Amino acid sequence: MEKLKSLVPGTLKQIIAESITDDLPSTCSSLLDFLIHFEPFQQMVKDLTDPEVALCGKSKEGALESKHKGNRCFLKSDYANALDFYTQALRVAPMDAHEADRNLVATLYVNRASVLQKMGLVRECVRDCNRALRISSNYAKAWFRRGKANAAMGRYEDAIRDLDVAKSVEASDGGKKQIESEIKVVLDQQYRAASSSRQHNQNDSIVLDEPQQMKLQCVTTPEKGKGLASMVDILQASLVHTEDPFATIILKPCRETHCHYCLNELPVDKVPCTSCSIPWYCSQKCCIEAGGEICCDYPNNRSIHKYLSDDLQRYIVDTTLNADSERANQIPEHKHECNGVHWPAVLPSEIVLVGRVLVNSIIKSGGSTDRFNLGAISDLSHHYSRMSPESKLELHIYATVLSCCLQHCNGFEVPINGISISQIVILTSQIRVNSMTIVRMKFPDHHELEDQFGNLSPWKGGPTSNVEQVRVGQAIYTSASLFNHSCQPNIHAYFLSRTLHIRTTEFVAAGCPLELSYGPQVGQWDCKDRVKFLEDEYSFRCQCTGCSKMNFSDLVLNAFHCVKLNCSGIVLESSVINCEKEKLKHLPNIINTDSIDSLLQAEELNIDDISKAVNDMQINSFFQLNPGYCLKCGTYRDLESSSVAANNCIRRLQNSIDSKTMSRTTLLGALSSLGVLRSTLHAYNRKIAEAEDNFAQAFCLVGELQSAMEHCKASIEILEKLYNCNHIVVGYELVKLSSIQLSLRDSGAVDSIDRLYQIFSCYYGSHTDVIFPDLQFLRREG
Repeated sequence: MEKLKSLVPGTLKQIIAESITDDLPSTCSSLLDFLIHFEPFQQMVKDLTDPEVALCGKSKEGALESKHKGNRCFLKSDYANALDFYTQALRVAPMDAHEADRNLVATLYVNRASVLQKMGLVRECVRDCNRALRISSNYAKAWFRRGKANAAMGRYEDAIRDLDVAKSVEASDGGKKQIESEIKVVLDQQYRAASSSRQHNQNDSIVLDEPQQMKLQCVTTPEKGKGLASMVDILQASLVHTEDPFATIILKPCRETHCHYCLNELPVDKVPCTSCSIPWYCSQKCCIEAGGEICCDYPNNRSIHKYLSDDLQRYIVDTTLNADSERANQIPEHKHECNGVHWPAVLPSEIVLVGRVLVNSIIKSGGSTDRFNLGAISDLSHHYSRMSPESKLELHIYATVLSCCLQHCNGFEVPINGISISQIVILTSQIRVNSMTIVRMKFPDHHELEDQFGNLSPWKGGPTSNVEQVRVGQAIYTSASLFNHSCQPNIHAYFLSRTLHIRTTEFVAAGCPLELSYGPQVGQWDCKDRVKFLEDEYSFRCQCTGCSKMNFSDLVLNAFHCVKLNCSGIVLESSVINCEKEKLKHLPNIINTDSIDSLLQAEELNIDDISKAVNDMQINSFFQLNPGYCLKCGTYRDLESSSVAANNCIRRLQNSIDSKTMSRTTLLGALSSLGVLRSTLHAYNRKIAEAEDNFAQAFCLVGELQSAMEHCKASIEILEKLYNCNHIVVGYELVKLSSIQLSLRDSGAVDSIDRLYQIFSCYYGSHTDVIFPDLQFLRREG
């Protein structure tokens, strides 16, 4: 890309840099005329699309090589590496009409099933046996392995059926005798079992059990344009919107860890695409939904099974022709990217997403490619005219490359001209502004929790390990794109599989706009940084209440402590003062007071009083303030030297915590740096909260859980001031605190767990246990 950009003629670059939306057909046509006759560009497109190259295609030789490596590891009982090699072999093994290739895939699934059984992963073992049997329903080894796995799970009736089928299709006498011996073992196990219940393993997404009842209406405001509001009052924690994506794409860092269709974390028995080596899926169902084809040979082998009982024949059908083989009414979004071409792996994720949107629109319009019919997506806002010259040129080139790649897709004759490429440029700009990032919550593993609580030993990573949001995908939700932004949102978005869910986090009156946060909220970043981020990413200047009115969090988030240690006043940098002055210029009729003491003594106020105190301050006094002076007593602080001191303290703290020789002694020594930090920064500066949190984790790692608990509480106290007592960020910290309290058998654990569950229920409602399954463990222990 950089080489292409550098070779574009300067005059053409200038025309593109100065272009507006109406100029796009002309600028795109001019760039196309240049690139279409430019040999390096032609070579690049050929490398990306030529089936003969097919760098992401299948390779029987590669599959056999990985299979042999897996076999050697299995014989040495190196099951972890055997699992990796068999999985890699499955990724590149061809699945086409040749029976030998199909049998290779079936063999690989059974080999991996054997490893999974050795590792105690019997459910995953059964799923791999099922995949082998759909390819070759008379594969005796697969039925035998499935029978042993079912017996291990107590599914004795299924196990006996599996072994009966295995015996009927086994050709050798020695094999039949081995199966007969195993049947006797299972019958004995069944007899000795007091009772057994047949279980059914599913790898599906959670089915929604909460009806969506809210009727939303489109509203328009002078500041934000179109948005969504409710026609009725909405209670806190109400589900107001659910939506499946128009198109979605997995982000590159998650390609090896998450399913390319549902975006859930991949199991150990992950499934490759049947026609290329790019995607991984968590199940064959997801593979099919994305556009894969699953081979099933049962109809071709019916003569082999015709001498079996009707019960066993039905059992074979149920096993080899299950519901996972049926595609729902979803557009197969990966199919046009398949067959080994590697442009989907090379181009940026958002450009591949643009391609999926285009193909979906073509399919929905009956296959017409004369002009892209994007429907509701064409009405989405974009920010092309406000883009930098560099970004405009980049979009032009990527749009041209994508057009050429799509033209080589089977079944599509995508036009390549100035008009069609200009549509792709606008669509890319729309996706940048309107797409949503799909996240998954990373929660501490409950097995580690069980070990900690059972043995009272520090858990690896510490009970203070963070609850993290992992960015896994990017998607377009056409209706949800109408929700406007606020840095103090009243709704919260989360995802179950690919489906977006939006829930209120507070009571919302009828007619009040429902607003999401597009980025950092009040309490995370200060106002100037939030405004800059939103301008850079979305090309609008935020005018929400959090950015247009003064609030306590923006003042103290990065503030300094007064040099008088007994003074609770705030000392601000020039950038913060300038930002707050801009707010005051637009505030009408603020109530004047004799002084600004009501704001400066915020430490003594509760959260409800803080907002009023901020807006009741004297405007004229604030306009006369200079950076470095305490807003309460007027004492001056040297901000340059204070910043250096604070940064040095933070660095020393981090070095102590990260030290390989970290001990209780080194941590106690580091506490002096924390004391200096507390005297330098304001009591509610976020950096102090982060330092307290780091100390909590460090003390946990060295077994000083009492100290860890105190530092965790100190961190939570600051976050409650920056956000509010029931914010989701406080809930994340309460997970850490309750984990430590449970380790200490502290009576406060019950209250902490109840509180965090209430907070999570506000944000996730009935889906709380789905998003955070280990909360059930915490509640049980509490």
